Amino acid sequence: MRFRILKFKPGTGKTAPASGEAAASGGGAAEPPPRISHERRESTLRFEEVEVGDELPECPIPITTTLIVAAAIASRDYQDVHHDRDLAVERGSPDIFMNILTSSGLCGRYITDWTGPEALLQSQSIRLGAPNYPGDTMTLSGSVLSKEAQNGAGLVEVGLRGANRLGDHVTGKVKLTLPGSIAV
Repeated sequence: MRFRILKFKPGTGKTAPASGEAAASGGGAAEPPPRISHERRESTLRFEEVEVGDELPECPIPITTTLIVAAAIASRDYQDVHHDRDLAVERGSPDIFMNILTSSGLCGRYITDWTGPEALLQSQSIRLGAPNYPGDTMTLSGSVLSKEAQNGAGLVEVGLRGANRLGDHVTGKVKLTLPGSIAV
């Protein structure tokens, strides 16, 4: 018995051979996965290391068709504007665009990459603006808005922004707790 793996090409309604078969048949190479170009913290940032006004390092994220489609499917968002280019264009968009769950997830990852593994996200509030289309780069940035000891925990609020060539894609605030020496 022989199986053939097919990959879906969004917007074409066609399938293409899997990457090994594509190379053998002269087809194009598969789109590489997006690379998030900042470092993930190994140790957890401590409450006493954070000051109001601290700037988080910028994080540019290449927006690819693969990222948009895969994240929409992973979040069970089957709206056609997130995977079918032809239908997105028919509905007035220049291309498919990123869904809110992907934007939210990237914001959460940005914060936890900055804080480290023991930080706990308490809440996240975001607002979407300009869409993220394939070929865009969304650059995440942020700053510490406040910090306070609350019920023996170090509560920190961070403002964040994700911008692309069209303007702000996402803005919002994240509240998290950090470990540390907290006076009760």
